[in-house]
Amino acid sequence: MEAIRDTIKSVIGNLSARKSAAPEDELASFLKKILTKKEIRHIKVGYFKRGVLNITVDSSTWLYYFSLHKDGILKQLRDSFTTVKDMRFYIGEVK
Repeated sequence: MEAIRDTIKSVIGNLSARKSAAPEDELASFLKKILTKKEIRHIKVGYFKRGVLNITVDSSTWLYYFSLHKDGILKQLRDSFTTVKDMRFYIGEVK
């Protein structure tokens, strides 16, 4: 019985560790380092799935702005995170 309890604790510990170290969190904190405060106010990092980082922007103006700067931002991301393949921007609510 002790072995089962230890195994369950280990599995739950590993799951919570994975959840707390989500790639979205790491990517969001990296974006805060490379973007200006003004740019950060207009984005919200969404999910990271299959190498694609989804970012919500708050207006079509900022969608256009980030689309123009996508290559430079993506290059900086790829230098630090080799799993990033692409970024996609969507218009939505940013809080």
